[in-house]
Amino acid sequence: MAVKKYKPTSAGRRLSSGDSFSDITKHTPEKKLTVAIKKQAGRNNQGKSTVRHRGGGVKRRYRLIDFHQERFDETATVVGIEYDPNRSSRVALIEYKDKVRVYIVAAEGLMAGAQIISATKGVDLKPGNRMPLEFITSGTLVHNIELFPGKGGTLMRSAGSSAVVMSQEGGFVQLKMASGEIRKFSEKCHASIGKVSNSDWGMIRWGKAGRIRHRGFRPTVRGKVMNPVDHPHGGGEGSSPVGMKHPKTPQGKPALGVKTRKAHKESDAYIVTGRKKKKRNK
Repeated sequence: MAVKKYKPTSAGRRLSSGDSFSDITKHTPEKKLTVAIKKQAGRNNQGKSTVRHRGGGVKRRYRLIDFHQERFDETATVVGIEYDPNRSSRVALIEYKDKVRVYIVAAEGLMAGAQIISATKGVDLKPGNRMPLEFITSGTLVHNIELFPGKGGTLMRSAGSSAVVMSQEGGFVQLKMASGEIRKFSEKCHASIGKVSNSDWGMIRWGKAGRIRHRGFRPTVRGKVMNPVDHPHGGGEGSSPVGMKHPKTPQGKPALGVKTRKAHKESDAYIVTGRKKKKRNK
């Protein structure tokens, strides 16, 4: 992918940029592999808002992605690289010898016509191939990683993300995640080789509020500019600070830097090194 800049024909266009879609080779989705999406607008099954600042957005159809790739030891051909409006990465349409087609998360460098395989043993370490972690050498970038064997890929699926294979010992493989955390995985967990495609996605400058609304995000208002009835930070004369020792959410729970991970979680035993901390300017 390449980021293209727009001509400054208006204030909204002046500093905005967008996706050039130069890596797209197939421009129409596979209709049988898409389903309609019912918009939730951040609400649960009771109609209560559980996620703020969500709503609107353009109409989309969901692409059914195969995160398991359980047709082992069968070679598939990449039919094309497509745009997916529901995720930041590209998706690859692959076809097996019996003409069955599925979508997978596209790896960086994967092109139409390439041959890939999901294996139960070691195969070539080329982008798009998938195999258990025990057969992947140290220093290799991987994505779409299974947290538990057979569960399907759940980690490293967004644009440009990847983890690094560090070492193998005692039936476990250590991976260094994008956050800096080093974590142990079962050597039977499958992972795809390479990093996720569309790594330049984070460099896009959206330019104006309208483009964000098209993506389904509604405006965000600071709590300190609200009234006391609407937010714990509200009230005061003029531009006032938060006014309390610990910042809170609209519901009164601790916010802004508070750890939300449950203490003494069972999976803590698999974390070798915690995620890196941000350095503060002195």
